[in-house]
Amino acid sequence: MLCNEISDASVDDLLKHEDVDTVSICTPTVTHFQIAKKTIESGVATLVEKPLTYASKDGEELVRLASDKKVPLTIGFIERFNPAISELKKIIQDKILGDPLLLEFHRENRWAGSIRDVGVVLDTSVHDIDTARWLFDREPSIVFARTGKVISQHEDFAAIILGFDGQRTAFIVSNWVTPKRVRELVTVCTSGTVTADYITQEIRLDDSEGTQIPRRQWQEPLMIEYKSFLEAVEQKKQPLVTGKDGVNTTKIAEAALASSEKGVPIYLNM
Repeated sequence: MLCNEISDASVDDLLKHEDVDTVSICTPTVTHFQIAKKTIESGVATLVEKPLTYASKDGEELVRLASDKKVPLTIGFIERFNPAISELKKIIQDKILGDPLLLEFHRENRWAGSIRDVGVVLDTSVHDIDTARWLFDREPSIVFARTGKVISQHEDFAAIILGFDGQRTAFIVSNWVTPKRVRELVTVCTSGTVTADYITQEIRLDDSEGTQIPRRQWQEPLMIEYKSFLEAVEQKKQPLVTGKDGVNTTKIAEAALASSEKGVPIYLNM
């Protein structure tokens, strides 16, 4: 585990003197590229906490390097491993409530002051950008966003609209302003809605027949994520979250920031 106080010298020392198979890089975003480049060059399977890199071009370099070195690379988009979201993915794939149309994300809590190198979009909204990509199983073609700041030096609230083909749309609301912690996703399908609470892991299905709330045991998403990555490394298979997922999510976050700055939609071709 690489923690926030690690330096270039300590990374070099770790890789030189320790027998390292895998690492989880959970340092500030601006250091991800330089540390991940070292671990990948050393042949160490690497999990980088979100976002993959501060700039998508650096992420692309890491993906190329990992491919050349044949080193597993994944990104810590932990919500893919939240049992509520895993169940929602299955509901969508099985078309239990028809086809998905709208995803409405709310990810809110008070800024704790611990994140200082990036704003809410790169630190927080990226979770929901990746989840939208995963649930719709495609990339957005258009991004429009408004952001602002009231309590920190970077943007601390954001409203992002992602437009996908087939009229599919994701609304992503993130902020570090409200005192109450909220993690919720409402999915509107052609035959009903699914409401998922990330915190309690409860799923609620509403359709013309009524409401269903399936019961399941609460599980720790971080543990599931780490087990999944280690299994992928041991079995030499592709991790659930790929390096390309990390790069594309960062590109969408960059587009959201550009959209907010310019006041116009940004069109994507990925």
